[in-house]
Amino acid sequence: MNLFADAWRWLATGSNWTGDGGAATRLVEHLLVSGLVVGIAAIIAVPLGVLVGHTGRGRTVVVLAASTARAVPTLGLLTLVALATGIGLTGPVVALVVLAVPSLLAGAYAGVESVDRVTIDAARAVGMTEAQIVRRVELPLAAPLLVGGLRSATLQVVATSTLAAYTADVGLGRLLFAGLKAREYDVMLASALLVVALALVLEGVLALLQHLVTPRTTARAGNAHPISTVPEQSPTERTS
Repeated sequence: MNLFADAWRWLATGSNWTGDGGAATRLVEHLLVSGLVVGIAAIIAVPLGVLVGHTGRGRTVVVLAASTARAVPTLGLLTLVALATGIGLTGPVVALVVLAVPSLLAGAYAGVESVDRVTIDAARAVGMTEAQIVRRVELPLAAPLLVGGLRSATLQVVATSTLAAYTADVGLGRLLFAGLKAREYDVMLASALLVVALALVLEGVLALLQHLVTPRTTARAGNAHPISTVPEQSPTERTS
């Protein structure tokens, strides 16, 4: 309990937030690294997922690749890339991109694949090109699952970006490693609390975004209790 009180005192001390190595700078660095990783992963995964969902081709290969990527240990990959490229951000960025791609890929292809085929056939019937169908029909309808994949990937990356400090002097992980080295456990706990707070804030923002892009009819159908859809039997039917 005293450790939590010490961590709170560290967070409440203004001098700990200022300077190049202060908590504010580390928090911004953590956010920038996470944003960079999610951005790169989205550039790789979303177009590929949309293509697979639209054409229905290569789904097995993509699912297998995503499952394999999920199984890769992030710290091991980070160490391997860091040994090959040297100290810096390259190792953490590559490892975290591999971590983020499966969630974004799954959200993209599952979202596009879930669009009703009747709707797509109707779009073709009115003369839309394949590009127009993707842009005007499939992407808007797939938006909730796309944002869901973004939400999952962002949380994973924010929670794991502390590893960036393993080979680079950036992010909230730097405070964790410094606290561990100096046996200042209040600093370690304060850093962990900042990571948790950042993850919760981003989770709230992306959950709100996912709610906003979800069609109202879908939301109502999803919230409807299954029992309410079962017609009530008449007394005659119950006794027959």
